[in-house]
Amino acid sequence: MIILSSAYLAPVQYYTKLYSGMPIIEERHDHFVKQTYRNRCTIATAQGPLSLSIPVKHNGGEKIRTGEVLISNHGKWRSEHWHALVSAYDNSPYFAYYADDFKAVYDQDFECLVDFNEAMENLVCDLLSISPHKQISDHYVHPEESDIDLRELIRPKVKWNDQHFKPAPYYQVFQEKYGFLPNLSIVDLLFNMGPESRIVLRNSWIR
Repeated sequence: MIILSSAYLAPVQYYTKLYSGMPIIEERHDHFVKQTYRNRCTIATAQGPLSLSIPVKHNGGEKIRTGEVLISNHGKWRSEHWHALVSAYDNSPYFAYYADDFKAVYDQDFECLVDFNEAMENLVCDLLSISPHKQISDHYVHPEESDIDLRELIRPKVKWNDQHFKPAPYYQVFQEKYGFLPNLSIVDLLFNMGPESRIVLRNSWIR
């Protein structure tokens, strides 16, 4: 079994796990950790990689479970994230095909971070025709020896040798300027490759 954290438009590496067909459990009873993919994704822009972070409500410095984290709707993060995607991918081959679907999710008023993340994940999986064998944790998961615990490994700035992931290169809008940028948010793959994204996921998953 693979144990994953909730993630906002998670990177390609994360989606290879969903594609793999292996049983997956999504942890929601761990402590929320800042500066992770739980509320952050990375896209490619004309200025290089850009991190988009969902603001969350603070809990007076106390630890809080990921499943209880509330989105802070002060400011205009939804429109800012959406305009960042438009600016970055408007000229990509498949953005126009999928734009309305993603805009519809951004337009919804989610209260809980995990609910927003799940809505985005369900949309991506639907567009990619992926049906993950996934369940949601109802308690903190203590991994068995045979489990693959990736809760704190698939995260920004953490480098580790994932023996089941080798990022397969694919076309990117700004690759002539920056070269191939591996393991960006799944939307980078989807907007650039469309239905062929499944092939990239398959080629990136090492059995």
